[in-house]
Amino acid sequence: MRQILVFFNAKVLNKTEVMISQLASKVDVESNTITDLATIEVIGAQLRALAGMAREY
Repeated sequence: MRQILVFFNAKVLNKTEVMISQLASKVDVESNTITDLATIEVIGAQLRALAGMAREY
């Protein structure tokens, strides 16, 4: 995938991947919401980085 994106000179978010271990213990299946604060912060940071990159272009 990266080679294809490089070929097209695409802008990508190269920083941290978000990988959530033990997801079942971090999500409330009744309300479909994330309950683990650390997980919320990691996902939020990634989304803020993506929004910042989108604003540049």
